[in-house]
Amino acid sequence: MALTPSTMLPLGTPAPSFRLPDPTGRLFALEDFAGAPALAVMFLCNHCPYVKHVADGVARFARDYAGRGLAVDAINPNDAARYPDDAPPRMAEEAARRGYGFPYLVDGGQAVAKAYRAACTPEFYLFDAERRLVYRGQFDGSRPGNAVPVTGTDLRAAVDALLAGREVGADQKPSVGCSIKWKPGAEPSYV
Repeated sequence: MALTPSTMLPLGTPAPSFRLPDPTGRLFALEDFAGAPALAVMFLCNHCPYVKHVADGVARFARDYAGRGLAVDAINPNDAARYPDDAPPRMAEEAARRGYGFPYLVDGGQAVAKAYRAACTPEFYLFDAERRLVYRGQFDGSRPGNAVPVTGTDLRAAVDALLAGREVGADQKPSVGCSIKWKPGAEPSYV
């Protein structure tokens, strides 16, 4: 497994639109989160050890900010035909097991991952009320085997600043994890 860093989409980028199903087929779109002053978009999957390492922390993060103005959704961009652990039925199981209180969406065509220039799982994006990118990068400095606790420090600091009306710090570190499992021949030029 190759360790892959996020591409660090330029700050200020408008949130790319999406309309994706969850594992039950219910559709969610970017516009569904329009009333929230902040939106976190996460690219996750089920099988990557880097995602597994932070998954409970991600669920806790979403619970901690519920009702505070942050909308959260997660998108699984992996090729489920080649990686069946990332198929929708397994996504539903993972969401229930982890206690994800946010939509966990299927990017079967991988177009949304490409629009966000996502390269790895996990990968985190934070958008302001106008849906301009104010943070992209790591959840925190924890990685499998490095003994750093999973706290979500980096993303939490960005959300706290945004919700308090402060500028989000520009010192942002790329997320690292497993490469997105692109469909054969569909790999984007940026990876």
